[in-house]
Amino acid sequence: MVPATKYVGLGRFVLLAVLTCVPRCTTGVKRPNMVLILSDDQDVELGGMTPMKKVNSLIGDAGVTFLNAFTVVPLCCPSRSSLLSGKYPHNHMVRNNSLSGNCSSILWQKIEEPQAFPVYLQKQDYQTFYAGKYLNQYGKKDAGGVAHKPPGWNVWNALVGNSQYYNYSLSADGKEEKHGDQYEKDYLTDLITNRSIEFLNKKKPGKPFFIMLAPPSPHSPWTSAPQYAGFFSNVQAPRDGSFNQSGKNKHWLLRQAKSPMSSTSVDFLDNAFRKRWQTLLSVDDLVEKIVMKLNDTKELDDTYIFYTSDNGYHTGQFSLPIDKRQLYEFDIRIPLLVRGPGIKPKQTLQHPILNIDLGPTFLEIAGLAVSNTTMDGQSFFPLLTAPQTNITWRSDFLVEYSGEGNEEKDPDCPVLGPGVSQCFPDCVCEDAFNNTYACVRTLAEASLQYCEFADQEDYVEVYNVTSDPHQIDNIVKKVDPTFLQAMNQRLIKLQSCAAQSCRDNKR
Repeated sequence: MVPATKYVGLGRFVLLAVLTCVPRCTTGVKRPNMVLILSDDQDVELGGMTPMKKVNSLIGDAGVTFLNAFTVVPLCCPSRSSLLSGKYPHNHMVRNNSLSGNCSSILWQKIEEPQAFPVYLQKQDYQTFYAGKYLNQYGKKDAGGVAHKPPGWNVWNALVGNSQYYNYSLSADGKEEKHGDQYEKDYLTDLITNRSIEFLNKKKPGKPFFIMLAPPSPHSPWTSAPQYAGFFSNVQAPRDGSFNQSGKNKHWLLRQAKSPMSSTSVDFLDNAFRKRWQTLLSVDDLVEKIVMKLNDTKELDDTYIFYTSDNGYHTGQFSLPIDKRQLYEFDIRIPLLVRGPGIKPKQTLQHPILNIDLGPTFLEIAGLAVSNTTMDGQSFFPLLTAPQTNITWRSDFLVEYSGEGNEEKDPDCPVLGPGVSQCFPDCVCEDAFNNTYACVRTLAEASLQYCEFADQEDYVEVYNVTSDPHQIDNIVKKVDPTFLQAMNQRLIKLQSCAAQSCRDNKR
C-alpha cells in the first residue's frame, strides 16, 4: 500500500468562475428545456443499470455517462432534499426518512422549499411539471396533507408517502386522487409516463419547460408491470467483492450481521434483486416514450435529459441482506447520464459529481448564477459542453447520515435492544440511532475514504478504494497518524461549510 502520508494534501479544488448566463439565454432566444428522471434506490455498483438498455442507448450513447456520481447521503428523503435544495444535509437539516428527522416537515416547507431549484426556474418563466415520489412523509396529515403543493411547480402529481406501485394516493395539484390495483390506469410508473406526455401535449408553445419524473422503481415492494413479471428468472445477486463477507473490522451495525448469511436470507435477497430489475423495465420504457415524444414534437435537440437515482443499494454486501444507509460504494454511488444540446455522444467522464450539483446545473442552463443562492453544490454544465478543456474541479466531498432507530425493542430482533430499525427475521438490522457518520471521500491520485461515527466507540473507518475497491480492509490502524489528523480537520471543515465555502472546498 502506498503510504497514506502521500495523500494528506488531497481534496483541493477551486470554485468555477461565477456562473453567468450562457449565450443562448440572451433576450429573445428560447432557453433549453430540461427533463430529470429520478429513480428510487437504483445502484450502479451491483449492475443496477444492466436492465436499462434504452436509457443507456438513448441517453448514455447520445451524451455523457459520469463514472463517479455520488449521493451526499444514502437514503431517500434526505437525498431528495439535497437534490431539491442543492445543499448538504447539515444545511437543509433533513436527517432521515422520519417526520422527526425533518422529512417533508413544516420546517422544511417554510425554509427550504421556497429556495429549491424549481422556484428559480419558474421565476425564469419555465413551465414546471412534477410526477411521482416526492419525499417519504409528503402528504401525511402532520406534514401539511395533500393540499400542500410546494412552490415552483405549475403541475403537481406527487405520491403520498413512500414508494408504491398500486393502491396509493396522489396529490394532484393539491387535491387527493386515490388509485387502485388495475394495471391500465393505476400502475404508477406508467401513470407518471402518461401524465408527462399529457403535459407535453398541453404546455404553452414557445416557453421552456422543466419536467421531473420520479418513478418508484426499483424501491420495494418491487411490483413489476405484468408483462415483465417473468423476466430475469435465472439472475441472482452478484457473489463477488464483499458479498457474504464479515464486517468484523467495521462499525458495530455491520459486526452484528451474521456471516455467512442463512439460506433464507440469501434466497430473500436474490428474489429482491430479480424483482428490482423487473420493475426497472417500465422505467426504461418511460425514458423511451419521453425521448420519442420530444423527437416527434421536434424538441429533442433543444432538451437536456438527466437520468439519476437518489441513492445506491446493497444485496448481501458485508452480510447485510437488503437496504442502503451505509457509507460504502454500493450505497453512495449513483448512475448519472445526460444528453442535450452541445453534448458530444458516447462520452464517459471521471469528474466526481454530487446530487447537490444538479440544482446549480439546472440554474446555469436557465441562465442563473448559483452564487446568488444558498446552494452548496456547483454547476457541472461546463463539463457537459466542454469536457476536454482545463476545468478545475473538486477532488473531495462530504457524505453524511443520521441513523434512525426505534425506541422500543424490535420484535424481529429483541436481542439487540432498543435503538435499531429495518430488522429482518434473522435478526439482522440495517439501521440504528447511532448509525450516524460523516465521511470525506477523495478522488485524486488515489481514491480514499475517511469516516467518523457518532457512537460510543467513536469508531473510525479508512479505506484505500484504489487498492481495495470493495472496502474490505479498514486500514485505520495502518496509516500514519498525521494523515488521520489531517482528514479529521478536513471533515470538520466540510461539516461546517455552507454555500460558497462548500464550493471553494479548500483546506
